[in-house]
Amino acid sequence: MLIFGIPIEFFLFGFTLLGVALFHHHTLKVAVTGLVVITLFKLTLTDFAGTPGVAGLMQLLSHEWVTIGNLFGLLLGFALLADHFEKTEIPAILPDYLPDDWKGGFVMLILVFFISSFLDNIAAAMIGGTMAAVMYQRKVHIGFLAAIVAASNAGGAGSVVGDTTTTMMWIDGVAPLQVFEAYIGSFTALAIFGVLAARQQHAYQPIMKDAPKGAHIHWARLCIVAIILLSAVGANVYFNLQAPAVLDQFPVIGAAVWVAILVTTPWRRPTWSLLPDATRGSVFLLSLVMCASMMPVQHLPAASWPSALGLGFLSAVFDNIPLTALALKQGGYDWGFLAYAVGFGGSMIWFGSSAGVALSNMYPEAKSVGAWLKGGWHVALGYVVGFFVLLAVQGWHPQDKRSKTAELPQPAVQVAMYSVAG
Repeated sequence: MLIFGIPIEFFLFGFTLLGVALFHHHTLKVAVTGLVVITLFKLTLTDFAGTPGVAGLMQLLSHEWVTIGNLFGLLLGFALLADHFEKTEIPAILPDYLPDDWKGGFVMLILVFFISSFLDNIAAAMIGGTMAAVMYQRKVHIGFLAAIVAASNAGGAGSVVGDTTTTMMWIDGVAPLQVFEAYIGSFTALAIFGVLAARQQHAYQPIMKDAPKGAHIHWARLCIVAIILLSAVGANVYFNLQAPAVLDQFPVIGAAVWVAILVTTPWRRPTWSLLPDATRGSVFLLSLVMCASMMPVQHLPAASWPSALGLGFLSAVFDNIPLTALALKQGGYDWGFLAYAVGFGGSMIWFGSSAGVALSNMYPEAKSVGAWLKGGWHVALGYVVGFFVLLAVQGWHPQDKRSKTAELPQPAVQVAMYSVAG
């Protein structure tokens, strides 16, 4: 069913996103309502990727449940991990080692960028948010929050273990060096939004000059943080290399995080009271992911650098998992450009990436599209400048995938690292 040649589902999804933007105090209700309306529409008046009715819905859920399970496990698990990290008192000690002016915030963003190059970007963003809360006495500018999310997404864009989209490319045969060029754009963007956001934060609330008296590292908590993170990375690497089919059948990464949390609970008890708020934020994101998975996206524009640039903006409001899967199937892309665009683009809106949703659970004031765009304008600037620097330095060179190692189901995929939408 079309309106002006556009499937009605896109209008319903657009109204949902508009509702999220306008009613930022009721984002969960808006997202769930949108999911229910779109599901009922497809059940009664159209189909799910060619299969009508309940059978089509069950087919979709059979593809999506692993993605949903991993995301749910990671978002809840990393909420507890961030609390463990704060209690290590490392964030409180950092002011002794960071510059006392705006450069301290910039160095912190560089740390988030580096962490995200080998860890999940949700974890990197929440560790960054925890550090900022302590170093700025919980008075953090929304523009700096946007920069933390952008740093976590930019850091993973050039690494096949740093972001969902790049891991998808790796599984589908794209060599790690083919996406590594994305760091040209990422470093450029970081230099722009990082400096501007750090100065913005310094004017709003300067960094603590010295660590509080008596602050010291709690090694038990630090060990627990390391165990949880290594469990996620270890499960990713092991199953990707030894049994990739398992990743399509069970939420391995999310389960690994929760096994580590439960095993270490007798050592240091997590703050279980954080879970209700984290659950609400997770259900919000997962509702949008399911809405996006039901969109009848049959094809993308012809592969070119302008279409790659546009995919970055689209990923700010549209799940980048199906976008990346479709681009891989279509072929003809320079994979480094695609990795940069869909990996970093979601940073421009707070719900455009799972890292943004996770950080907004810690800072509810960030759940405003208007405030995010106004305070974090430098993220969009960094994205555009970084893209054109990448184009000028590297040039657009469409690449063939080296080898086909796994078949990616449509319209969405299940991959080793689950950090959707950017």
